[in-house]
Amino acid sequence: MSLFLRLLPTTSQAGTAGSPVLYVHGATFPSALSIAHRFDGKSWRDALNEAGFDVWGLDLYGFGHSDRYPEMDQAATEYQPLCVAEDAAKQVAAAARFILGHQSRDKLSLISHSWGAMPACLFASAHSALVDRLVLFAPIGRRPSRRYENPPTFPAWRIVTSEDQWNRFVEDIPEHVPPVLSRVHFDEWSKLYLGSDPESRSRDPTGVKTPLGPFSEIIKAWHGQPAYDPSQVKSPVSIIRGEWDGLVQDDDARWLFDALSNTPTKRDIKIGRGTHLMHLEAMRFALWRESIDFLKGEDIAPIPS
Repeated sequence: MSLFLRLLPTTSQAGTAGSPVLYVHGATFPSALSIAHRFDGKSWRDALNEAGFDVWGLDLYGFGHSDRYPEMDQAATEYQPLCVAEDAAKQVAAAARFILGHQSRDKLSLISHSWGAMPACLFASAHSALVDRLVLFAPIGRRPSRRYENPPTFPAWRIVTSEDQWNRFVEDIPEHVPPVLSRVHFDEWSKLYLGSDPESRSRDPTGVKTPLGPFSEIIKAWHGQPAYDPSQVKSPVSIIRGEWDGLVQDDDARWLFDALSNTPTKRDIKIGRGTHLMHLEAMRFALWRESIDFLKGEDIAPIPS
């Protein structure tokens, strides 16, 4: 099968000029609708370009412009969940090797969203020499296993509608506070979301066919079974999350921060008025700024001997 990679090269003369950054998306929508989506004319990718980074967006199998798994043409209940982290990490590795060869570089940095932290960390663990820095935006962590309870099983794929996405976008916003995502912006985004699956509008209700490996692994992580071991990551890591993120709560971030025991430097940054989808919300500029500052490095002072 074929993987889709999209490059927007920088035109900046900043000190980081040409440094490659690979984006690994989350569980339900591809790179074009996350790091590359322009609200009011500007995207996270544009901000990274201005800072001197070449930005690569990867669509994993089953998402966006990459090929669909053949099993997605069959009944969902006949197969195990598709696009689990181990499989996705191999796709990230293939993309990384191509990028480094294409740009004649020794290392690249990664930005992941949500479940995307799992394949990103698996790749970084297995190929630490290739990874400069790692931004984990709203990463899924481990929650304690529940006594006498096993995680549920899931089919191979499911249909996700625009209304499913809207409900997900607003579910964690406290009552009686101003919205952080306008319905106008969402409706614009939603049209493109449905366009990411050519067959979406032929269904009733209209929706995008989505691999369920990512969601199944989020649930497993919340039953004490994460798909990755943070202690194997040896690159600098920044955890960035919103204060209203119901999928990455303080205890989740604390577990991950502590479990990243072999990184040379690590951060846990919480931004106010942000949810799990902060990269598409009012506080997205703060997210962009924090990620850029971290990726630039130069944040460890030498200690005189």
